[in-house]
Amino acid sequence: RSSAKLVAPLGCLVSRQKHTLPDLPYDYAALEPHINAEIMQLHHSKHHATYVNNLNVVEEKYKEAVAKGDVTTQVSLQPALKFNGGGHINHSIFWTNLSPNGGGEPKGELMEAIKRDFGSFANFKEKLTAVSVGVQGSGWGWLGYNKEQGRLQIAACANQDPLQGTTGLIPLLGIDVWEHAYYLQYKNVRPDYLKAIWNVINWENVSSRYATCKK
Repeated sequence: RSSAKLVAPLGCLVSRQKHTLPDLPYDYAALEPHINAEIMQLHHSKHHATYVNNLNVVEEKYKEAVAKGDVTTQVSLQPALKFNGGGHINHSIFWTNLSPNGGGEPKGELMEAIKRDFGSFANFKEKLTAVSVGVQGSGWGWLGYNKEQGRLQIAACANQDPLQGTTGLIPLLGIDVWEHAYYLQYKNVRPDYLKAIWNVINWENVSSRYATCKK
């Protein structure tokens, strides 16, 4: 199963294949010591899997409501569709944003864009970390691409709100700051988790996403 297929829009609700949990491109223990195997296993096989399963259930109910012309039910299903669909989209991106061979700094066009829009990589890293630390409750910190303005932009999203669907920004790098992403290892000290995650950021993937969205 290719995770690339899973980041696509949710598509037609009338005729579609069910969403599936993408395989990770690395072992659960591959990101240690920065993110331990227990966290990765639970995060992927339990949390992400739950979003996928719930999304399939919600879409089936939505399909039935559409067939019946039941607009009230369609509207009532929107929050669950947004939450579980967003959780699936966000995590499908998140796994590819991480790598046991990650860390360091990006190169090429992405690095030049970061310097242009944030002054330096250090400034960018500091700003995205601060935004991610500052998320109240559960949510995500994002580096996105503003296609209309042709520039990079940092944003935070609450809960599982998908970046593009709620802000219009194209997601390049997402950092999950739900407690299930770090609590077993870092307890309630979110800044320590954020300091560690920079060691496993897959800049090759982020750069590829940037090159694609500019086309």
